[in-house]
Amino acid sequence: GGKYGTALQAACCHKKNLDISKILIQHGANIHIKGGKYGSALAAAAYTGREDIMEILFENGADVNIQGNYYGTALQAACREGRQAIVEMLFEKGADVNSQGGFYCTALQAACAQGQQAIVDVLLEEGADVNIQGGYYGTALQAACSARDQDTVEVLLEKGADVNIQGGVYGTALQAACAQGQQAIVDVLLEEGADANIQGGYYGTALQAACIKRRQAIVKTLLKQGVDPNIQGAVALSPLQTTVYQQWSQVAVIKQLTGQHITMVVSVSCKCSRNMEQKQT
Repeated sequence: GGKYGTALQAACCHKKNLDISKILIQHGANIHIKGGKYGSALAAAAYTGREDIMEILFENGADVNIQGNYYGTALQAACREGRQAIVEMLFEKGADVNSQGGFYCTALQAACAQGQQAIVDVLLEEGADVNIQGGYYGTALQAACSARDQDTVEVLLEKGADVNIQGGVYGTALQAACAQGQQAIVDVLLEEGADANIQGGYYGTALQAACIKRRQAIVKTLLKQGVDPNIQGAVALSPLQTTVYQQWSQVAVIKQLTGQHITMVVSVSCKCSRNMEQKQT
């Protein structure tokens, strides 16, 4: 139990513990036990960059695709930490590039979430499926958008990433880019056919995300694209009501959202906001 699960996992995580790892294995330490922060001894060694310990684990029969806990697999752990040499080593040992599990669901999503572009390239060369769904971000594309990594976003789209897949914390890649204030990525996604009216995710819609996060330029872009300004989001408010409730003093945006009906809608919005505040108290 505990943070490391086993003594072997603990040894795999720290420098100068190669001899300790050998002793533990020689005395019968089970290298396949799951548990602890890293899920397995192999994932712990991969996360911390211990190629020497990994070699010993493989010599003693470690399963390269063993799954467990936060990082899912050793490959995910290595990808998350940007350890390209270990990623390549794991592939030489037969790692499944599309194995699913853990916080990031896939190695590709883990690499995208941390902006590890060189590793993303390696994974794609090994046949990573860009449209696997699952994990915190839902897809690798959403993870790249959240990481504000335009280069990786473009690479994923070139490899066939579906711009409108739904799932994960943001619901869509477009909502993720809007929430992060990434105008250039928003433009790329819209050019690729992103549907700005898809509902779901933490903010409800891409426009809601832009309003809540006060991304004025992106709000304007979405409205020019013909987004529906009346779709209600996750908190049952329209984008206008969200803007007023957030006390966002962007009159230009409010005018864009309301057109000629600014007084009436703002009045409704303020009433809705007061009702929300009363419910919260």
